[in-house]
Amino acid sequence: MGAITKRVSESGEITYRARIRLRGLPLVSATFTSKSKAKEWMQLTEAAIREGRYFKHAESKKHTLNDLVDRYIRHVLPTKPKSLVKQTAQLLWWKAQIGKHLLSDVTPALIVEYRDKLSQGITARDSKRAPATVVRYLAALSHAFSTAVKEWGWLDDSPMRKVTRPKEPRGRIRFLNDNERKFLLEACQKSDHAHLYTIVVLALSTGMRQGEIMHLTWDDVDFATNRIVLHDTKNGESRVLPLVGHARELLVQLSKLRRLDTRLLFPGKNTKKPLDLRYAWEQAIKIAGIEDFRFHDLRHSAASYLAMNKATLGEIAHVLGHKTLQMVKRYAHHSEAHTTKVVTQMNSNIFTDILDDQKVINIV
Repeated sequence: MGAITKRVSESGEITYRARIRLRGLPLVSATFTSKSKAKEWMQLTEAAIREGRYFKHAESKKHTLNDLVDRYIRHVLPTKPKSLVKQTAQLLWWKAQIGKHLLSDVTPALIVEYRDKLSQGITARDSKRAPATVVRYLAALSHAFSTAVKEWGWLDDSPMRKVTRPKEPRGRIRFLNDNERKFLLEACQKSDHAHLYTIVVLALSTGMRQGEIMHLTWDDVDFATNRIVLHDTKNGESRVLPLVGHARELLVQLSKLRRLDTRLLFPGKNTKKPLDLRYAWEQAIKIAGIEDFRFHDLRHSAASYLAMNKATLGEIAHVLGHKTLQMVKRYAHHSEAHTTKVVTQMNSNIFTDILDDQKVINIV
């Protein structure tokens, strides 16, 4: 219910105090110089309260973006250990740029202004930030705002909903052709690095990420069932991969020589951490004469080989650990190329007789 009280000061100034009290909610009041303004405020505010909008708007005027970022980093990011370092840096960038603004003043237009500033910024490599990088910065801020809306009640809606994210280029696809694969494996076999060859074979045969391979423990490898179980994956879900063929042979050999002071398959000098692969990998790529190829492209190679060997997109997604088919659609053209070869061979076989007869007729 609402009420308006007329007040007259000692100097004769007249004001009107509007008060709204709804059961179970705090008292809300405001003072105006005219009764009509007081009535208008009461109507709009009572409607906003009943719809659950008023107190969130009031909260957005109490907190700054600094408050939002600090609380998010303190309470939410620790639950996302894999994203902790990168997202902390991304959120601190936003804090440094617009942190002093009240949340009520952080509009889509303001975020767009600094989105564009971020896009034009020069990185440590003396180049503009890639669209994918800008998208990650926006995603970090977006989740922080969503948390403030859904869990903290600081906002009625997120301003990020009206901010357009840069279009990311189509995912890179670089895979080893037959000659490159041969030269790379030969270079890895000749490497002074004791485990480089085994690691590269694992990557090509299973599609595992470098981090997944390097953090493998013997508890993850089951020779009885011929599988590897990944518990700590990028998407947070466990993944089971077949361990077969040459990769299995290499791990069986490795198991006979494994160290007893660590559970890691590929431990470094500090047995609690995996070994450093970077220098040996770069040398092998150089010796093999392969250009524009990263370790992660071994994962693309594995996916491409699966597609060329008739694996469905769903099967490829399962092996790579993707939750949707969107990420593996890039490999569709490999399976289409294989299908074209199959259909061509089929046409050649079924029409051979009639084509031969036609040639005879033409000769006669």
